[in-house]
Amino acid sequence: MAKILIVGCGAIGSELGRVLSVQGHEVTGLKRNPPESALDGIRYIAADISSAADLAALDSDFTHAFFIVSPTGRTEPSYRAVYETGLNNLLDKLPKTWWLMVSSTSVYGQTQGEWVDEDSSAEPTNITSRLIRQAEQRVMAANSANIVLRFSGIYGSGREYLLRQALQTPAIQQTPPYFTNRIHQHDCVGALAFLLERSIAGAVLDQCYIASDDDPAPTWEVMTWLAAQLNCTPPTAKHSADAEMNKRCRNSRLKALGYQWQYPGYKDGYAALISTKKPLEGGFSVLQ
Repeated sequence: MAKILIVGCGAIGSELGRVLSVQGHEVTGLKRNPPESALDGIRYIAADISSAADLAALDSDFTHAFFIVSPTGRTEPSYRAVYETGLNNLLDKLPKTWWLMVSSTSVYGQTQGEWVDEDSSAEPTNITSRLIRQAEQRVMAANSANIVLRFSGIYGSGREYLLRQALQTPAIQQTPPYFTNRIHQHDCVGALAFLLERSIAGAVLDQCYIASDDDPAPTWEVMTWLAAQLNCTPPTAKHSADAEMNKRCRNSRLKALGYQWQYPGYKDGYAALISTKKPLEGGFSVLQ
């Protein structure tokens, strides 16, 4: 049994905690505003990681820790608070702990439809992505066993932006294709638990993995398919002189390690998500 800390217990962190608790691990969750009582086997501690004082009483003998944070806003100070000050506080507090940091494929600056993998250049242009990239480097430099896991666009229950957008007959770039990459939140939890299991088993692991499904697809293709599933008007083509193609994320390294996707493509994941919705005239009740 491992003694595990989960820093950031939103939808993914709390579900991961539940899964690991069921497996028999001792799980502690750090959260700014935790529930009043323990849920799903997680012992919650209220803490703001940007405050070293908040972490003073935290146990120092965690064997494994997950860094799954969400800044309070999309501003440079918010990102510095967690990816710089907060992360440094935690690494100073737990220098001997195995860390897995959840990162983002936004650290790739490629925009011309290139395929990217873990060996591709990661030189983002915007400050928030640069701060995430710097945090990655800090985690990997702290211990050669530490891991960075880069999620692409997360979707699932409560993350239904594309479904709501599809209902509104959006204007979507068709030519050139603007590629999108995504991962179902169940696979986010699955990949995190899988990497922990492989680490405990003594497997030789890389320091960086991309977690994105098998099907990077153009936005036009995705939205047209969603409109058909929702029985609503398909999108219209948007023409822009500044059109970009984005990037395509390759997940070969994680698959080679043995991870099996619950939702290998957007059709699998969104079909399952749509099937849970209550139909109403003109859309779905939870999407209005």
